[in-house]
Amino acid sequence: MNHKMILNTAGLIVALEGGLLLLPTLCAVCYAEWRVALCFLATAVLAALVGGALVFLTRRRDRTIYAKEGFVIVALGWILLSAFGAIPFVLTGDIPAYHDAFFETVSGLTTTGASILTDIPAMSHGCLFWRSFTHWIGGMGVLVLIMAIFPDANGRSIHIMRAEMPGPVVDKIVPRVRDTAKILYFMYFGLTLAEVIFLMTGGMSLFEALIHSFGTAGTGGFSTRPESIGAFSPYLQWVITVFMLLFGVNFNLYYLILIKRFRSAIRSEELWMYLGLFVILTGVIAWNIRPLTAGIGESLRLAAFQVASIGTTTGYATTDFNLWPNLSRMMLLLLMFVGGCAGSTAGGLKVARIGILLKSAGKELNRLRHPRSVNAVRFEGKPLSEETRTGVTNYFALYALLLAGILIMIGGEPFDMETNISAAISCFNNVGPGFSTVGPAGGYAGYSAWAKMVLSAAMLLGRLEIYPIVLSISPSTWRKK
Repeated sequence: MNHKMILNTAGLIVALEGGLLLLPTLCAVCYAEWRVALCFLATAVLAALVGGALVFLTRRRDRTIYAKEGFVIVALGWILLSAFGAIPFVLTGDIPAYHDAFFETVSGLTTTGASILTDIPAMSHGCLFWRSFTHWIGGMGVLVLIMAIFPDANGRSIHIMRAEMPGPVVDKIVPRVRDTAKILYFMYFGLTLAEVIFLMTGGMSLFEALIHSFGTAGTGGFSTRPESIGAFSPYLQWVITVFMLLFGVNFNLYYLILIKRFRSAIRSEELWMYLGLFVILTGVIAWNIRPLTAGIGESLRLAAFQVASIGTTTGYATTDFNLWPNLSRMMLLLLMFVGGCAGSTAGGLKVARIGILLKSAGKELNRLRHPRSVNAVRFEGKPLSEETRTGVTNYFALYALLLAGILIMIGGEPFDMETNISAAISCFNNVGPGFSTVGPAGGYAGYSAWAKMVLSAAMLLGRLEIYPIVLSISPSTWRKK
């Protein structure tokens, strides 16, 4: 285990967060929130000093990173980001209790969007900006950002990227990992900027356009309004619907479009599964909620928005779907598990994993019918290796086991079963809102400090796709061999 390289990279992460904290500082200055600006500046200085000290003390180190170092770096980095990112909320008094501030920060960085806040408009502009900016930071991944500006570690930075980027298979777009990271952030920034422009065209202020673009880009879901996107016009709701869908697509496909390989992009099996699921569920839910709306146009808009929001695990809302019929609510619950595409900013199991699981199950059924037949499981036009199939199956088994553990740990909370089950599912899949008490009109404020820490761990496990956290706390990872 390369301890110095781990601590050195952790120092870079904390120092980078110190730099990023200057943006909400500037925002607070623009709104003449001087005490808030001072709190953010103090936290930025603290992060820079701690991060700089770690980098300085480990400056002479072996730069080699293998798979286990990659997992530990990602897990430690995200925990440190959350720990330091929570400090301004406490210093400003917007979220007085540290465990609440930590929950809100983890929710932001993991792009979950679950919130303990009960009076969002009362928050300062600086804290509102930082709260939503954490979505943008966490969406693509802060370590991917570091790789975009930090030289490769002997060409092994791919281990960090694979540990942080969501999906069953993550690979380099171009030969150099640093160039891959730059391309990813170029596309990420471009799509975010495009959304800001479209939202401002529809009448949003620059501040609110930035806040909601950060939430859409990171598929997070924090808003400036208690009514979420329901407070805005139908045009703005459609704009956010489209961009939620765009950010739920594998970013590798955007790169293929950039280099004019359109045919390869539109042949993506996962893309068509993702879009097909959106169209079918939107149609069924729109028909199911039709009696509750003013007409088919409104029901389509509400259904499309909510399917896109839950399907990409963004968590925005235009209405209280707790009031929808059971069929629609059940479809949204199942959609929480699916999530977006691999290599996107969305959470959940991912469409690719669901597709591989279904095809693997089909192969086993066919083998039982025809024991002598040999049928390879194909996905994206290629036969899948046994290693990939086994990896997806093992991930699903571990996912189910951890979800059961989370449910047991918060089972003693004084809420109905629907609330606790949907809270665990929503946090683990980085969705945000659940049903009943934690629905769009509610929140997580009523949970105990213990439950909030459990759900914070669930959000980190879901965003980092289990293995970095589990391996980091495993004694065998740290054992010398």
